[in-house]
Amino acid sequence: MLTCSRLEPSARARHGHTAKGKYYLVLATNIWYHYIGELMEFNGVIIEDTYAEGFPVWAARVIITAVTKEWAYKAATEATGFATSTIGCPCEAGIEKFIPASETPDNRPGYSILICCGKKALKEQVLERVSECVLTAPTTAVFNGHAGEEEIIPIKLHFFGDKFEKKVEVGGIQCWSIPIMGGDFIVEEEIGAIKGVAGGNFLILGDSQMSALIAAEAAVDAIAEVDGVITPFPGGVVSSGSKVGSLNYKFMGASTNEKFCPSIREAVIEKGLETEIPEGVKAVYEIVIDGVSEEAVKAAMKAGVQAACRVPGVVKITAGNYGGNLGPFKFNLKDCI
Repeated sequence: MLTCSRLEPSARARHGHTAKGKYYLVLATNIWYHYIGELMEFNGVIIEDTYAEGFPVWAARVIITAVTKEWAYKAATEATGFATSTIGCPCEAGIEKFIPASETPDNRPGYSILICCGKKALKEQVLERVSECVLTAPTTAVFNGHAGEEEIIPIKLHFFGDKFEKKVEVGGIQCWSIPIMGGDFIVEEEIGAIKGVAGGNFLILGDSQMSALIAAEAAVDAIAEVDGVITPFPGGVVSSGSKVGSLNYKFMGASTNEKFCPSIREAVIEKGLETEIPEGVKAVYEIVIDGVSEEAVKAAMKAGVQAACRVPGVVKITAGNYGGNLGPFKFNLKDCI
């Protein structure tokens, strides 16, 4: 049960903010938040009143199973490599969740992965990642992970069997069995794709590199419990957030985001440029989220932001956007608390 009370003047003075509206303190399981004018705080962490900007993508969900959880994970990890950002990668991809043997078509442990990009490129990305990264991994099998898909991506891998392949039924699903050196590779050759959302994000500003990193890890762990989303960057964490273009190199399509680089805060100010780094902030990490729906991304951002704010040393949470020019989806940070 939530209880609310008006903050006393001493509390306002302690936070050092001018009164612009009502002040409330909300207590819930030792986590508190309050609004001070336009400023929001959650568990003592400033939450900037801004939003993350998402854009539409197509998302294919592939289920990868294997003889053990470890081998399924290895194949899923390989299949989602070089897929952090469409700025320089052919797609954005990541492991969505573990699927126990009781819930897979072949009754073996597995992982679902999401592959996200434009519709035109998706067929090539799914085919190449399954054929080069999963077919080649010991004991693996591949199944369609989308029910009620909007598009079907054919992956004609059975030709690899050189006419030694055969059709089989696995868990009531029509598949191909392709003979390989380690046994048989089972594959469902039609993978579904749906319209998804990419670009959900938030930035964690910490008073040290380790506090920011631990908070980022906590956020990624919390997001992993949300179905239908991935955090495509290494370990789910972005260290080198970028801006569009460059201040000094015209040939660069993207470059370091100096507004969020603590080590050059003073140099940025001396050049007359803007900085988003408050005094005392030593590191910033970004969490980027892609998902199968707007609702899934919202839920992931909420889980991630709240988890990050529970870590000592986190000073502020903000988000990146392009003023609405990137995409139609807006994920307001105020909704995260």
